[in-house]
Formats: sequence, C-alpha cells, structure tokens
Amino acid sequence: MKDPTSDLGEDISPDEAPACEWCGDSLANAPDRRTRTWVENREVQRVQFCDGACLDSWRDSQE
Repeated sequence: MKDPTSDLGEDISPDEAPACEWCGDSLANAPDRRTRTWVENREVQRVQFCDGACLDSWRDSQE
C-alpha cells in the first residue's frame, strides 16, 4: 500500500499507517482524512483524522 501521508510515497503496511486522533481508526483507507496543524512553542504540531466529523469532535473537545 502507498502511504497517503508520506511525502516520499513509501510503501507501508496498513498496520503501520497513522491512526485517527479522535476515534483511533487507521488512516490507511480514509479518503476523507483531515489534518490539523499549528505552531506551538516554535514547533509544528500535527494531528490527523479519518474525516471531518472526527476533526469537528476533536475541535469541540478542545474548547
């Protein structure tokens, strides 16, 4: 499988693919995945989600 999150397009197994920050599902076959990035303490932070609904739920929990 091609890793959809890799800048290099490296092959990885679905077990090694990143997981959704909210629900924990694998992002290997998540065509609607979303990524939230921000800078905190001069470092880039990134979390990934399987879809917009999980991203929205995570955002709501951060308030």
